[in-house]
Amino acid sequence: MSHSAFIALGANLGEPLAALRRAVDELRTLGTVEAVSALYRTAPVGGPSGQPDYLNAALRLDTDLTAAALLAARHAAEARAGRERARRWEARVLDLDLILYGDQVSGDPALTLPHPRAWERAFVLAPLADLDPALPHPVTGETAAQALARVGPGGIEQVSPTWTQ
Repeated sequence: MSHSAFIALGANLGEPLAALRRAVDELRTLGTVEAVSALYRTAPVGGPSGQPDYLNAALRLDTDLTAAALLAARHAAEARAGRERARRWEARVLDLDLILYGDQVSGDPALTLPHPRAWERAFVLAPLADLDPALPHPVTGETAAQALARVGPGGIEQVSPTWTQ
């Protein structure tokens, strides 16, 4: 059975654009990438000061994998890119966050769905709104576009609408 998953992509160390492009290619091996958002530059949120800006995007993946298997595959892709998980919200060569997996809701600390902070962060919401402005939060019903209007797009800049080419 196929599931629609929305994944946020981010990177701010090494060669972020190349890392994000490789990540899209890897995610294609996990299902069908139905759409990819524009690419955005954003200031870091939280974490140690002095980090470089992030490049952020999102994609919609149709996959037969379970949410848990998709989580494991994403962590493996991050590790192959050189990601180390030493401190929370630190700079990273690649970050792949599962934002939504169909309309599944889970409070499991290992896999919380929907992503607990996604509807509060413009750097996640702007790319999600590119993919589907009417995309609803499975608990509140607030759409990605409504949440982006509420949060405000401050601090994000669209870099390229066609960055995967």
